[in-house]
Amino acid sequence: MDANKLKAPNTFIIIGGILLLVAIATWILPAGSFDRQEFENRQVVVPGTYQTLEAQPQGLASVLMAPMRGFVAAADIIAFVLLVGGAFGVLQKTGAIDAGIAALVRKTRGSRKLSMAMIPIIMFVFSFFGALFGMSEEVIPFVLVFVPLSLSLGYDSIVGVAMPFVGAGFAGAFLNPFTVGVAQAIAQLPPGSGFGYRVVCWCVITTTAVAFVMWYAHRIHREPQRSPVYELDVIKRQSLHLDSKADLRMTSQHIQVLVVGVLGYGWYIEEIAGLFLGAGIAAGVAGRMRFAAIVDGLVDGARSLLSTALIIAVARAILVVAERGRIIDTCLNALASLINGLPGFVCAQIMFFVQSLLNFFVPSGSGQAALTMPVMAPLGDLVGVSRQTAVLAYQFGDGFSNLIIPTSAVCMGVLALGGVPWEKWARWILPLQIMFVLLGMLLLIPPFLMGW
Repeated sequence: MDANKLKAPNTFIIIGGILLLVAIATWILPAGSFDRQEFENRQVVVPGTYQTLEAQPQGLASVLMAPMRGFVAAADIIAFVLLVGGAFGVLQKTGAIDAGIAALVRKTRGSRKLSMAMIPIIMFVFSFFGALFGMSEEVIPFVLVFVPLSLSLGYDSIVGVAMPFVGAGFAGAFLNPFTVGVAQAIAQLPPGSGFGYRVVCWCVITTTAVAFVMWYAHRIHREPQRSPVYELDVIKRQSLHLDSKADLRMTSQHIQVLVVGVLGYGWYIEEIAGLFLGAGIAAGVAGRMRFAAIVDGLVDGARSLLSTALIIAVARAILVVAERGRIIDTCLNALASLINGLPGFVCAQIMFFVQSLLNFFVPSGSGQAALTMPVMAPLGDLVGVSRQTAVLAYQFGDGFSNLIIPTSAVCMGVLALGGVPWEKWARWILPLQIMFVLLGMLLLIPPFLMGW
């Protein structure tokens, strides 16, 4: 039985249920909107301009059209996934990835310390680049490599997804221009200000994430049946023929293919998609494949990710329904109103929770900054929360919840690629999310006390 057939229905049902709930909310919540103005090529909210509008309840017809609209809204990410999947399809046919994984497994065979050491190294590397320039969509291709690697080392698909995805979580970013940079610009703070304390936050958050994943990996290695995706991984190991690759040797031809295949790391989503496509074709040529076989590899690789593309489209459809129902600004206005008048110490904590809730509707980091910071920054001035602290609260609210919310196209994309059902992932990551929430609350205390 195909693992995708096992996972897809539950995930689609969950996302579809959320889509219906949001549509129902458009019948209950009043429609409203803030005025917006242009700020550094972004539309930002003008504080104090919220006004109610004519209701736009989303009926059955709108719900049925929402996946199509979500497909259009997330077209760049969907195209990216399909093109990268096609490129990896070619690489898979050359045998280079299989040979590389087999070689790495042989190097670590018999050394639990060496195989476990890979987890913190990989996660810290992804975390550093996530904090530096905000890796998000860029993480997606790595799942296709790290899940088979994780299975080969005796772990499970969750560890394979967690190494790049949880590692690159940018809640503790210190320079990320798409979150910290945008939020500081809107809050009228100097670029890069508060760098020192953000580095401290990054170290604490990354260390916590690494420790959690290592603890889980160690437990799963000892007792594989305790993995939430154990049955799915049994099927996945058979389909990937992992057990038969232990003696697969890497040839000079495989090395040439892998060198060509890894040249595409950098840039943003369009450039990366084009580079992966070119790298996939070049890898096929280096692997001495015929052009017809290269095309077949591209098509087969993209075809294997069609369910992933559909999951991303339906997840984005939730946001489409909320936007068309005009309830996102209503939620922002109501939540911001709760903060006004409370003590500053409490406000910093509530800002964190407000940002986390709003991230469900606006999972884009820069999009959420443009929506919330024009309101939260001046609101912080009124209630005694520094603008730097308000940015940090936004940063935590956006970064932590991105690892679990089903409206995030990247979250649903990496889980679909890794063959991990969202409900199993949510159950697994919930303890880590609770730790992150507690950490976020604690890390918001020193800035308030220091007047940061």
